[in-house]
Amino acid sequence: MTVDSILPSPARPNPFSASNVITILRERSWLSGEPSATQLAWCERAAMLLGPQAADLPALADLLSLIFRYDAHEILASTDAHVVLSRYAARDVLRELALPLLSGGPLTPERFQEIVTTLKEKLEVRGRELFHPLRLALAGRSGEGELDRVILLLNEGEAAHFGHPVKSARSRIVEFCAALD
Repeated sequence: MTVDSILPSPARPNPFSASNVITILRERSWLSGEPSATQLAWCERAAMLLGPQAADLPALADLLSLIFRYDAHEILASTDAHVVLSRYAARDVLRELALPLLSGGPLTPERFQEIVTTLKEKLEVRGRELFHPLRLALAGRSGEGELDRVILLLNEGEAAHFGHPVKSARSRIVEFCAALD
């Protein structure tokens, strides 16, 4: 994975804008009133990162819900979570993912790539053995690359102080690991 693979490709058109994101946030009561400058910037970034990944407005809303709704106990109760966590090295990935997230610092695309590269080298895992536990713990769902974009919006979403709290990547890994034991 490279930073370029996380950011939208010019080959994928983006039918969505910040106003679409704002509309969804208002409909879900995650934003009330006019967005602050920080919230507006976050909505623009969310549209840029998630828009090309969403086939329609409900799909965009689904991706945004992963940012604003997170309950580790609920996630771990799913069949998908049991399947992911039963795979080779899944718990090792979570343990090694927690260390850099707990050390602090913003989760930028570059830092996310560094963490992934370190996990690949240290654990010698690739593909779904690496990405599914990572995405499950941070995005709340195993799946494909669109979830990496969700992860990149977490810390900025927390800092934007929406009407509904957004849990940072650090908060999510703490909650996930606590619920796991």
